[in-house]
Amino acid sequence: MCYDVKTSLEAQLKRAKRSQDLKAIEEIVEKLAPLTDLPLHHASGFSHPEVLIYTNDDPFYPIVATWGLIPHWVNSVEQQKKIWNSTLNARVETIFEKPAFRDAANEKRCILYVDGFFEHHHYNDKTYPFFIRRKNNEPLALAALWSEWIHPEHNGTINSFSIVTTVGNGMMAKIHNNPKLKEPRMPLMLADEMEEQWLTSSADFEKELEGLLSSNNNVVLQAHTVGKLRGKSYAGNIESIAQEVVYKELEPEELNF
Repeated sequence: MCYDVKTSLEAQLKRAKRSQDLKAIEEIVEKLAPLTDLPLHHASGFSHPEVLIYTNDDPFYPIVATWGLIPHWVNSVEQQKKIWNSTLNARVETIFEKPAFRDAANEKRCILYVDGFFEHHHYNDKTYPFFIRRKNNEPLALAALWSEWIHPEHNGTINSFSIVTTVGNGMMAKIHNNPKLKEPRMPLMLADEMEEQWLTSSADFEKELEGLLSSNNNVVLQAHTVGKLRGKSYAGNIESIAQEVVYKELEPEELNF
């Protein structure tokens, strides 16, 4: 799963900078960034932060969206609050089946750029948080789905998104070892050459996705343990939250990635 991320404005500008449109970048910084909760040194999806996403409608100019997809068919605030926490993630294996994600999977795909994400490791009945990032220090491009929802009380439009997850790789299998889960999970991370394919609309994208998932993904990760992200010892959304913290009780084989 992916419920905790770190992202900065610099990371979220990655795609916009590819267009080399300096005026557009300046506009994003001046007009859109103030509407977000950036920088997020650590944010839980359950707090529904506002960030920037790049959609298939305009791949190089982002929109502000809240984490937790609100399907367009939700017809009340009560229903929206009820579904919100269950749509932070979308399993790639079922996005074309689940009513909450089906329309978005076919028509509204997007990318969320992050500096990294956090995941909890279980050892001797305790949990230890890890920070996972790209080994080359470049931002991670996370595959996501988005939606436009019309608020029934004021008719305003709310953009929202869900991070798509897939089966964890070898490294994530060691970190994300929650005994309550059937298998390790991780966000679907897109290599640079996969980004355009994810954003490209297609009437038969479900079949194309099979090829995308089986393609060689060269996103190389590295990870380290960090301070607690839950409970009284949680330091909050501060810059040092992703710094390494060593837990002596973790045996070497637990950290051998």
